[in-house]
Amino acid sequence: MLLNTQITSAQNLADSALIIVNTLNAQPMYHSPDIRAVYARVRQLAHLATDAAGHLIDAVDILDHTRAGLPIELGDDFLAVLTEQEARQEASRRFTLVASLTALGSSDALATAELFVADRRHRGFVPEHQPPARSHAQSTALRAVARGDIAISNGKPYLRREDIRVSISTIRALESRGLVAREDCTDWFRDERLHLTATGRRDLAASFARPRRTGPTTRPAVPLPTAAASRSH
Repeated sequence: MLLNTQITSAQNLADSALIIVNTLNAQPMYHSPDIRAVYARVRQLAHLATDAAGHLIDAVDILDHTRAGLPIELGDDFLAVLTEQEARQEASRRFTLVASLTALGSSDALATAELFVADRRHRGFVPEHQPPARSHAQSTALRAVARGDIAISNGKPYLRREDIRVSISTIRALESRGLVAREDCTDWFRDERLHLTATGRRDLAASFARPRRTGPTTRPAVPLPTAAASRSH
């Protein structure tokens, strides 16, 4: 059942966030304001994912109980047997809450990861992994995938934001490098969604706050003396 799959995903996300907190606790590091913000954001993500899973479980219970003709607890110990339409409305209300709780989750997770890497770089801890160079278009697309902003519809990219452009050729280039992968999308209007692979997550994280390369500086050319000027000396 699709809802059960989403419940599992939300619970796994909450567990992953708690694992991240435990991993950070195991590393001796100076708790700068940025690192404290990282802790707060990761804990918040865990709470939001846990709440989202709870609302999805409630939605499943409402639908299952209604089909079986069993009463539903609607708060304050009030039990009622709902009609199918009422059950769908109650479940839909839970779905709306889940959407609100998770709307900024991927963007905030990306910002949190970048904040952590930038702080560590500032203190001299450079990631060991150095990913191959990417074009600006590929880097933009990789970030958009990390934010969950790209889906595929009729073989073309569909973006949730209007301030970026990503071509299908760029997506295919990232796929060929094993950085992104496709999976079926539950949205009726989208065919597939994109997500980062393990390699994609590692490459993107290693590129955070990386100093920009500057080209070699050259001195201005000094004009050679003309023949006339040479004879005058």
